[in-house]
Amino acid sequence: MFAETFRKKTVWLSGHTGFKGAWLAQWLLELGANVHGFALEPATKPALFSQLGLAKHLHHQIADVRDAGAVAKSIRTAQPDFVFHLAAQPLVRLSYEQPVATYTTNVMGTIQVMEALRGLKKPCAAVLVTTDKCYENREWLYGYREEDPLGGHDPYSSSKAAAEIAIAAWRRSFFQNHPVKIASARAGNVIGGGDWAKDRIVPDCIRALQKKQVITVRNPNSTRPWQHVLDPLSGYLWLAAKLAESSTSSAQRASAFNFGPSHESSRSVGELADEVLKHWPGRWENKADAGAVHEARLLQLATDKAHALLGWSPVWDFSKAIKYTVEWYRQEHEHPGKTAVNKMTSAQISDYCAAARKLKMPWALT
Repeated sequence: MFAETFRKKTVWLSGHTGFKGAWLAQWLLELGANVHGFALEPATKPALFSQLGLAKHLHHQIADVRDAGAVAKSIRTAQPDFVFHLAAQPLVRLSYEQPVATYTTNVMGTIQVMEALRGLKKPCAAVLVTTDKCYENREWLYGYREEDPLGGHDPYSSSKAAAEIAIAAWRRSFFQNHPVKIASARAGNVIGGGDWAKDRIVPDCIRALQKKQVITVRNPNSTRPWQHVLDPLSGYLWLAAKLAESSTSSAQRASAFNFGPSHESSRSVGELADEVLKHWPGRWENKADAGAVHEARLLQLATDKAHALLGWSPVWDFSKAIKYTVEWYRQEHEHPGKTAVNKMTSAQISDYCAAARKLKMPWALT
């Protein structure tokens, strides 16, 4: 996998206690990496990080990405070959309640990581993760491309657009002739087992189903590019691997990349709830809130650039993403415990890689 790029290499991973970060940490450990995690305490109970028992298998540091001194010291101590920056305030609705914290975490936190990377004197490939919501969303039917205007209606989305602007500015100003290469990665609405956050449709569905309650859906007609967490993570890993290559084409990869699902996977929230119920019987009802905060109704990503420059494409379609997600939660519900969760998570990574090999994804064949 990934041309053995990460075996015995040091990886600095921010946000490793979060949902996506925990999946990435698990995958990196299975790839043979030496992982240094830097994050706040898990934000939810339960938390995938704790369920997997990851603290025993990596260098686990609890710290705030807004703390410039802590970030600089951590990166200086680790001397990483790769950096994945995932630490963020990731929730749209929470950003209305905590706009300043959202901005300081998502913008200044990203800048603190880049400032720390400026101090490295060795080659390092860094992938800084933002979101598909960084685009100025005009509810277009077609997917946004990397060169489309950035923006954002709400504090979360605009903070990620600001982070992208900062990344581009630091790359041009400080990393043109530097051993560290920087790229940004934009992904959509990620789903998968182990997400326990509030105000996300899949965890909300699961919590209701576990209690045998009716699922309440706020915006059933809103369309999102749903993708299993392993799809964008494979993109982040492959982008980092290709960024680390000492070739002239690697310079093109020091830029922004979309990692979204196929257009077939852009479905409404109501359709997602229907698909979930195919694997865990129950029912849902429309609880649209006329006074709710603004959330985008239509958003899609174009992934032509990732396909052309990296040979990357999504592996699991909408139905497979939902199937594997709900299966994870049902198994966790019926067989709680670290051993079962570890086994199930590793099995899903293995199934995903096997599917990628069948599709002849270059990262899975090397």
